[in-house]
Amino acid sequence: MWRSRFLRGAGCLLHGTGCIPCKPSHFPPWRYLSFYQPCLNPVLQRSFRAPAWYCFENRLRPAVALYFCRTLRKDAKSIMDFPAQPLAVTDIKQYLRSKDIPFYDGYSCLHAPSIFMEPAPEGSGKENYSLFIDKTTGQFQCKETLVEGSWEDLQDCIEVMLNENQTSISPNVLLGFPESMEEQEEREMEMKEVQRIWSSSVPFSDLLDEEVQLIKIMFLIGKLTNATLKKFGVRFFKPTKSLVFPWFSGHDSGLRGVKLLSVAVKDDGQVVYTEATVPKISSYHNLFGLPLIGRKDGEVVLTGREIDSMAVSQATGLPSLALPRGVSCLPPILLPYLEQFKKVTLWLGGDMRSWEASKIFSRKLGLKRCSLIRPGDFQPCPSEALAQGRHLARIVKASIPAAHKSIVSFKQLREDVYGELANVEQVAGIQWSRFPELNRILKGHRKGELTVFTGPTGSGKTTFISEFALDLCMQGVNTLWGSFEINNVRLAKIMLTQFAKQRLEENLDQYDMWADKFEDLPLYFMTFHGQQNIKTVLDTMQHAVYLYDISHVIIDNLQFMMGQENLSVDKFAVQDHIIGAFRKFATNSCCHVTLIIHPRKEEDDKELQTASIFGTAKASQEADNVLILQEKKLVTCPGRRSLQVAKNRFDGDVGIFPLEFNKASLTFSAPVKGKQKLRKVKVDKNNSTEEIEETELKEKSEKAPKPAKAKTSKTVKGSAALKNTTDGEGNDQ
Repeated sequence: MWRSRFLRGAGCLLHGTGCIPCKPSHFPPWRYLSFYQPCLNPVLQRSFRAPAWYCFENRLRPAVALYFCRTLRKDAKSIMDFPAQPLAVTDIKQYLRSKDIPFYDGYSCLHAPSIFMEPAPEGSGKENYSLFIDKTTGQFQCKETLVEGSWEDLQDCIEVMLNENQTSISPNVLLGFPESMEEQEEREMEMKEVQRIWSSSVPFSDLLDEEVQLIKIMFLIGKLTNATLKKFGVRFFKPTKSLVFPWFSGHDSGLRGVKLLSVAVKDDGQVVYTEATVPKISSYHNLFGLPLIGRKDGEVVLTGREIDSMAVSQATGLPSLALPRGVSCLPPILLPYLEQFKKVTLWLGGDMRSWEASKIFSRKLGLKRCSLIRPGDFQPCPSEALAQGRHLARIVKASIPAAHKSIVSFKQLREDVYGELANVEQVAGIQWSRFPELNRILKGHRKGELTVFTGPTGSGKTTFISEFALDLCMQGVNTLWGSFEINNVRLAKIMLTQFAKQRLEENLDQYDMWADKFEDLPLYFMTFHGQQNIKTVLDTMQHAVYLYDISHVIIDNLQFMMGQENLSVDKFAVQDHIIGAFRKFATNSCCHVTLIIHPRKEEDDKELQTASIFGTAKASQEADNVLILQEKKLVTCPGRRSLQVAKNRFDGDVGIFPLEFNKASLTFSAPVKGKQKLRKVKVDKNNSTEEIEETELKEKSEKAPKPAKAKTSKTVKGSAALKNTTDGEGNDQ
């Protein structure tokens, strides 16, 4: 029995994720990493003479092909493997006690002697508690042997060890699952590429002073000393004009990967910094600066960038580490490396997104030991603070505790209120790039909110919301899809078509290129399909938030979770319970939940309203945003669909704007042209009656010979329904 369970989990252990192994695909095509040779600002060209190796001629020119393989992302495929039942820390403790395994509580992990090493003699005082068990998921990791796996794997190992009357078990027992040829070749090529980049890169001590000065200006690190760069092992890779940040193993200080930071200047003069990692950041987790941490260090500063980590270390002398994925994710596999610290200060950046990430990460690390640095004019990110001559040690000392009491006074909230007033655009959330009109009304996508989305059957709700979510995912919003109506393969096909903005079935030669880019998105899918229990769905969502720091969950749709096991229970009461559960989850997990709900059956010539949402009024009451996809079924020309924001709790703005569906790319973000746009409301000052001027097509469908000055009662009723919709929309035409 245990052998079969080992085989099921071993593939996951090889990649350090909870996902099942991917199926081999056809022979891998050529693949290039995107690096570009930047062109300096003209001011810098006048101030410094560029060295011979630097080229100013082409602003964006591919510089080098880094490796020859097709990258398969293991933790972002369309399947996520979650435990059937949530694991409680009491269950873990009870099991360890029943097997006479000593342990003690850590901040986020249980510490136990490693069963993969021979135990130290009793009384020697050298017991090595190097086995870390995550209190939330049960995932284990041995820091000495680097063996890791699931809670079920650890149970199997313990049972085998005890049944054979052994004091330890070989770590190779979990490494017997054979790799496929493609996976083995990919891993070997990635490590060869890591060594090639590292050996080809140049330490700053070997560069000319003029070159070093120019590089520091390019990457805005003029205040970092050469000694600091040497201490952290930073080098310069000339072929791509990139800084090279090494990832060393905390176990044997071996090189495990590199991150390259490149700079480019666009045609409009905007400077853009891009990152690339080898191996891909999804397949390897590490902390920059880990080998510099001593065993007795009790305090650390966590930053979101390698440059920030070096700035903190240079200015304060405190141990400092950089998270591999910045503010987007704190992988639980890193928690054992942070267990030794009694105080963790999170200084992830100088914007509101970094501030939100700090509060979320502090929950994983343990609120009682975490302190946060609130962004502000006098507390920017560490590298900017160093460049401005700020006192970084004083900023770290003034950090605020992450743990809050249940009751607070305005004095404690004063700085938070000021932060929201001073950073209005950042507080509004992440902007959509494909839907500028949505930015104008909703202002942005914010964490902790509940959005209810509805529309007529067959109007394209799933297609629209997939592009809606894809837009955010492309900007780094970690997204989890729960599609109960259509399967994941079909949904992924829709999103990939929207991502490429073309029919890939007609351009199969481009499939691998677009699929490789699509794999890099922080996008995950639940494996549920059809009727599901709400508790199972919520447990899966909570698990995903912990593992992948999911910040946006889409549920399509609510009706598939109402179930049929309790036919005697009022269906409206069941729906209210589900909506309340999602509302609570969004608030407690600081995660945005988009919930698709079918509307009541309405006549084809009537537009939907908030009251058209199926069920009671609880859905619209609990929601922070209500979006309605309107469709004129009697109209067949472009402009028949529009998106109405019927509720916006953030600032109260509501409105409506037209959508044009592009069947080739399955997108709604194409601009609407000509007369098909909705026209603004005209107000008659004499009788204060609002008049809506409809399009010519609708007038023909209503068989109106010519426009009348006084609307019929039916039209006036429709205009009243759109009163808030059209206020202040003079720019929509």
